[in-house]
Amino acid sequence: MSEAAALGARLRERDLSAAPAVLNLVETRTRADEVAAMLREVSPAALGGEAPGHLVGITGPPGAGKSTLLSELVRAWRARGRSVAVLAVDPSSRRSGGSLLGDRARIDYDPTDPGVFIRSTAAGEQLGGLAPATRAAAQALSAAFDVVVIETVGVGQSETDVAEVADTVAVIVQPGSGDALQFIKAGIMDIPDVLVVTKSDLGQIALRARRDLHAALRSAGARDVEVVAVSSLPPADGIDALIDALEKHRAGLDVAARRLDARRHAALADFRAEHGERGLRALGGRRAAQRWLAGQEEGLEVPSLVQALSDRAAKESS
Repeated sequence: MSEAAALGARLRERDLSAAPAVLNLVETRTRADEVAAMLREVSPAALGGEAPGHLVGITGPPGAGKSTLLSELVRAWRARGRSVAVLAVDPSSRRSGGSLLGDRARIDYDPTDPGVFIRSTAAGEQLGGLAPATRAAAQALSAAFDVVVIETVGVGQSETDVAEVADTVAVIVQPGSGDALQFIKAGIMDIPDVLVVTKSDLGQIALRARRDLHAALRSAGARDVEVVAVSSLPPADGIDALIDALEKHRAGLDVAARRLDARRHAALADFRAEHGERGLRALGGRRAAQRWLAGQEEGLEVPSLVQALSDRAAKESS
């Protein structure tokens, strides 16, 4: 067994200490074959089903209080006996290409706690979205951790991208800043599974934001989206209610179907990023690629699908 495969096997055995090495591996762009070998060890085929961890996406505009809220969520999850990994997606450094490490620095946690792993990951060239390394890391860590959080800044493609990866998406709205109105105008009502109004200690302003969001949900249709008001100021309020809402959503979810769809979206996105529109045309276009993906074995992980698409494109273009 290769070193990368052994790393995946450690995750399969829920060895949390493997997490740093996993992030180092997936962020090394020149080791795609090793990443694929690692992910095969935590694929549904290897695990006998989907990874047990709850993939939670948390997104919202800058300054909405995501990192402060995450500090409280991590504490509450640990109090419930849950192991937690947080991938904080930061803007990339133009010089190094790496993460600027801003979000991780703002999350308050006990660095000596072996049940918590927090890492900043770079958005890369995804214009606010998720880099392939972040997708791969989230999927891998969900085999070992009870909860894996992907935190993104709610700009560009991040809301859509995180919704394609996470089991449950929480969108953070800050009262009194126009976020509720902008959220309604943005037309992204299909993305959140839970809406979170932060700074509920502001009183009437927070209540108004909550009412606005309820009204927006009613006008958008019959989606069952819970709106939870929280305050991260001590003593924190609403944190347990938020965790309950997240867990309630996942309990009613067809996790296997959602993750299968996510893997196929990721495979197509990664293939397009690597081969461009010309590569897609070699497959017969986007719809042909989607049909081809739909015919693949369901237990495969994303890199296997990407490699299969690459092989097909090379064959048809030769």
